[in-house]
Amino acid sequence: MAKTAWLERNKRKLKTVEKYAALRAEFKAKKDYASLSQLPRDASPTRLVNRCRVSGRRRAFLRRFQVSRITFRELATSGLIPGVTKASW
Repeated sequence: MAKTAWLERNKRKLKTVEKYAALRAEFKAKKDYASLSQLPRDASPTRLVNRCRVSGRRRAFLRRFQVSRITFRELATSGLIPGVTKASW
């Protein structure tokens, strides 16, 4: 499990991105990069990190299932993800 501080930091960044989204879009449309650079760093959506919904892990994240590879394997082997079966050929 990821540290709670990392999860809370990502939530805080998400709120900041949502808060400044309209203003950022306005500055970008005007090509006013001086004003854009005055906004907080965390207002940029690229600073958000994809995290596993179960464990909070950020590496080896599978976007389609919103979980990490480790959690995905655990859930798939226990049959909790519909339509996913172990490959055999």
